[in-house]
Amino acid sequence: MKGFTREHTEFSLCGLNCLLCPMQVGGYCPGCGGGPGNQSCTIARCSLEQGGHAFCSDCSSYPSPRYDEFDAADSFVPHSRRAADLDRTQELGLDVYIDELRAKRAILDKLLANYNDGRRKTFYCAVVYLLPLEDLQNAIATLDGQPECSVKERATAAVKLLQGVADGHSVCLKLKKKKG
Repeated sequence: MKGFTREHTEFSLCGLNCLLCPMQVGGYCPGCGGGPGNQSCTIARCSLEQGGHAFCSDCSSYPSPRYDEFDAADSFVPHSRRAADLDRTQELGLDVYIDELRAKRAILDKLLANYNDGRRKTFYCAVVYLLPLEDLQNAIATLDGQPECSVKERATAAVKLLQGVADGHSVCLKLKKKKG
């Protein structure tokens, strides 16, 4: 969006983790405020109109009714943790939160490079987005300790292990689609 730029493109102003999005992983989007990307983002437009807050949670109008519809469905990433991630950023501090995102991105990159049979990108992005870093690190250690096998077998083992971790946290890994 013209005139909309941000310093931290890894974490959007609305609370989505751009660094873990399949669109940014694939090189199709530079992240929130990083240049040409989602040209019609009403939240970015609102930010400009409200003085350019770093995050929506910094605005006196937050939470805005515009999030009712926004949170009802997912885009390329889950929206279920959006508000909690904004809160976590304030709790930990932005630099610590971004460091955690970068650690998660390294795990995502490893999953895509070593455990992807060509059909798992969205799954791995959701897993890394929604599961705690420590659980992801433990899962990667387990996967790395397995004997050599084909990419298809590695992908199957990774999906089974990560789905089990998600189930243990009662985390649904399927993206919610818009109704209508």
